Amino acid sequence: MARISTRSRAEVPEEVGQVFDKFMTQRGNIPNMFRTLAHRPRHMVTAYEHFAAVMGEGTVPVRLKEMVGVRVSTLNACEY
Repeated sequence: MARISTRSRAEVPEEVGQVFDKFMTQRGNIPNMFRTLAHRPRHMVTAYEHFAAVMGEGTVPVRLKEMVGVRVSTLNACEY
């Protein structure tokens, strides 16, 4: 059982809700990390901006970045 609860779209301020909507459009889900960070809206928005900068287009293809995330999570025996 999680120690810190996650937040749903209905429970967050509009600024966070807009980020949640972006995730739903782009990925079809809201990662639990961001649903948990939603307890601190400013932190969550800042984390999303960093995430978007790292995971966005660049030298390394987005698909490879996602695959690296899955592999690291597997090696660390944590849910992705």
